[in-house]
This record gives sequence, structure tokens and C-alpha cells, in this order.
Amino acid sequence: MPDTLKITLAQLNQSVGDIPGNAEGVLAARKQAAGSDLIVFPELHLVGYPPEDLILKPSLIERAAAELQTLARASASDGPAMLVGTAIVLDGALHNAVALLDQGKVAAVRLKHELPNYGTFDEMRLFQPGPLPEPMILRGTMIGVPICEDIWRPEVCRHLADFGAEIFICVNGSPYEINKDALRIEGVAKRRAVDTGLPLAYLNRVGGQDELVFDGASFVINGDGGLAVQLRDWEEQVVQTNWTKTAQGWRCDRGQLETLAVHPEDIYCAMVLALRDYVNRNGFPGVVLGLSGGIDSATCAAIAVDALGAERVWGVMMPSRFTSQESLDDAAACARALGIRYSVMPIGSAVDGFDAMLGEVFEGTNRGLAEENLQSRVRGTALMALSNKFGPMLMTTGNKSEMSVGYATIYGDMAGGYNPLKDAYKMTVFAISRWRNRHVPRIGLGPEGPLIPERMFTKPPTAELRANQRDSDSLPPYDMLDPILLGLVEHDKSVEQVVAEGFDRATVEHVERLLHLAEYKRRQAPPGVKLTARNFGRDRRYPITHAFRSGGEVSDVPLGTAGSSST
Repeated sequence: MPDTLKITLAQLNQSVGDIPGNAEGVLAARKQAAGSDLIVFPELHLVGYPPEDLILKPSLIERAAAELQTLARASASDGPAMLVGTAIVLDGALHNAVALLDQGKVAAVRLKHELPNYGTFDEMRLFQPGPLPEPMILRGTMIGVPICEDIWRPEVCRHLADFGAEIFICVNGSPYEINKDALRIEGVAKRRAVDTGLPLAYLNRVGGQDELVFDGASFVINGDGGLAVQLRDWEEQVVQTNWTKTAQGWRCDRGQLETLAVHPEDIYCAMVLALRDYVNRNGFPGVVLGLSGGIDSATCAAIAVDALGAERVWGVMMPSRFTSQESLDDAAACARALGIRYSVMPIGSAVDGFDAMLGEVFEGTNRGLAEENLQSRVRGTALMALSNKFGPMLMTTGNKSEMSVGYATIYGDMAGGYNPLKDAYKMTVFAISRWRNRHVPRIGLGPEGPLIPERMFTKPPTAELRANQRDSDSLPPYDMLDPILLGLVEHDKSVEQVVAEGFDRATVEHVERLLHLAEYKRRQAPPGVKLTARNFGRDRRYPITHAFRSGGEVSDVPLGTAGSSST
């Protein structure tokens, strides 16, 4: 029985549904791992994660099964055994599984026992849970293979240890959330390792998939709780780890210990990688976005350049008669700093045309939101025309603070294919913009130096849809609004609980009312990367029509009058 093992961790990106492409990546990584005893791939790597209802298509499962057999045959050639995540049907039930491929065959299969059914996860509707697993045998060593959620509760690891496991190898598809690194290591993996006295290798995937992004950041914890290996976040890596059997059991030798991105760099990297994979995998040549001269659109342009390169980003300023010279100057300065294509398309004639067309119907009424929002809808139509004509994806730029309270124009500035800021509050946007002006992200393609004009940080936010308009005309200041939303959205607190934290009751009740009224808008918003534990859509699923208000009576304000516009 050997007293050393070499286990390679393949922290890879994957494409949902691209079974041949994912399999090709498995074999390429296996070549890199020459000399190892085992190479490990992330959860459901062969089919891609998360597959959602695509996994229910029998033809996909059939193709995955055939490709798994092809990989198994490849394991007969020189090289390490492979531990591959896939979906398997056993006795008529679909399972989230890992397969050990060794010596030309499928040597063992283990099934996920704990199926998450919260937040972004709904695996209970897709898979059947497997029994408590027993260890696999590899080169005479008992390997316990808990799958992702299996380590978030103690039962699976205790069961594996009781049945003789000597090493845990946990394969994961763990999406990024703010502050999740510490939770994974300190709150979960270290507890399982120390409780059982067994080392644990934690392998996570990296890359974007629709609204989720995976940060990698794989690691190894020894049985004493010490960190032996830490892979980088936000990048693919294929890293060999070395293991030695001592009188006390197996230990992973000290290997690379990368420093993970800290706040707010982690948020910025999440946005960059998610946008990059979304645009590239959906076949867009690049992106187009409106540059208003404000902080949100400038930040989105910087994210796009870091994700795709300046040559694939097109910024468009669409001034109306309310657009200030400051906004014109700031948008142009931002475009120059980023090195992107920049166009100016005045919208005055189009807005005048709509005013004339609607004049007879609107006669006798006062100008208001309907007329203001025409500007935003003209801009959305113009940008979509550019997208249709030339192919770039239209990127929207509204932040989570605005989307929370409906401060956005449906079919106007909400029109588009993807929104990097969808789960970022306004104060977060300021923080990541400040950071980007001083740093270049490790995974970024953009230039060094300040990219966002300083005036964008200091001038009052405005949609510029009427003379002297300010966001604060309709909303509390963002440094007040964001903490209120943090309570109402992220923590589901009542009005009473938020007021107890020192906020004005009338203000909190007003924000809660806007939050509920805007749900119908959010249902029609483009996707955007998940950053928090309560992003709109996947995590926070509220009914559009409901009568509950924690702060008082239901408002009689109809949905159609709720909210204003933001650019």
C-alpha cells in the first residue's frame, strides 16, 4: 500500500450542455496531470452546472452516459484515474453523481445525498437523493467523496469516516456570494475536517452561468484544521497536490497558498467573469450600452472593457434637451479613458415626434412621468436598433437600489440582455468604481489608471429627464436608502425592525411600498450576476400581486404609476 499520493485538482470552467466540449477539457487536463494518481473535476462537470431543467431531457442523459463510457475507456491509457461529476440514472431515478474512472472502466459511482433546496438551488425537483455513501478505494486508500451540499451538514462526513474513509475529496458547484470564502473554509470545511480528524480537499468550479458566477478558490484542509493548499479565485487552474501517509493518517503537504481577492475586488471580478462568459457563450461579438455621464453606466463600461476588451465595447451618449454639458463631457472622458468606440446620437427629434403623435390624446393633461419616460424609451429603442443591426448585446446599467424601488423605466433603460449591476446597491457601485480607478483586476483586459471621471463621484445622481431633476427628489439619499433596503430585502425585516435601527418610519414605509410595487418591473428585467444572498429572481421570489405590508395598509397606488426613470 503506497504511503504517498498525488492528487490533481482541476479547477475548470465548463459549459452547460456542451458534453463533448466538457469531456475534451477533462482529457486535456488529464494530460497536464501526468504523474498524478488521481485528477478531480467539479460537480456535474460533464453536463455543466447548474443544468436546471435541461437535465430532465432524456437525450442529454443518454449523451452524458455515452461520453462517460468514452472517458472511462481513456482511463486505460497512461495517466491518472479520473473523478468526474455527472448525472446518472440508476433504477429509473436521476442522480447527481461522481464517477471514478480507472483502468479503462467506471470503477465506482457515488451519489449526492443532501440535495439543496433553498436560494438558487432547487435540486430536489431535479434529482433523487442517494443513500449515505461509502468510501471509494483508490490505490489501496479509502477516499470519501461528499458532493457539495454533503459537507454542509455533518452526517455524510461522519458516515464516511465511520466506514473507513481516510481522505475527503469534496467536488462542488458553489456559486459566489459576498463573504462566502470564510463561510466555506471556517464555517464548513474546517469543521468537517476537525470533527473527523481527516483531511478534506475542496474543489470548486470557476466561471459564469447566466446569473451565477463561480469563483473557484479551491483549497485543502488537513485534519488538524490547517490550510495546506489554496488555489486562486476567478481563474482556471490545474494543480497537483502531494499527500503523505503518517502514523496519524494522511496529510496534504504544504503547497501553493494564493491570496484571494478582497472586498471590493471580489465583487468586481464576479461582474467581469460573469459578463465575459455570458457574452461569449451566447455568441455576441461585443456589447453596446448607453453612456449617460453617470457613475452606473461608466462603471458598466469599465466592467465590459475588463471582460471583453475595449475593441468589443460601444458606448453611446443620447442627449436630450435636459442633458447637461457636464454629462456630455464626463461620458466622453470616460469613453476616451477606456479606449472604446463612442457615438453621440441626440434623441430630441424622436422625442418631439412622440410628443406630436401623443399630443391629441394627452391634450388637457399635465406633463409628468409619461412624457419624461418617453426619453428613456426612445433611448432603449435606439440602442436595440444598434444591437439588431450590428450584433452587440445591449447591456443595461441600473443598480439594485434603483431596481428595488422601481426607479427605472420599463421598456426604456431596463431594455437589454444583461445587467452587471443588477445585484449591486448604489453605494457598492461607488466602492467598486473607486477601487477600479486605483487598480487593474487580475482577470481584467482594460487599461491602467483612472477610468471614471472624479466628478461622477461627487455630482448629485440624476436621470436628467426634466429640468433640475435629482434622484433625491423621489428617493432618500442613497447612503440612507441602501441600509433600509439591506434590512427589507437582504434580511426580510419588518418596517418596525428597520425603524428600530434609527430610520424615520415614514421613509421606511415609503421604501417598502415602492419595493412591493416594483416587483412587476423586476420580473421583466434582464438577468444579472448574483452577488448577495438575496438577489432578485433566484433568491428573492415574491408574488407580484399581494396585499401584505409590514408597515401598514396597502397603498391604492396602481402599478402603472409606480416609479420613475433612471439612466
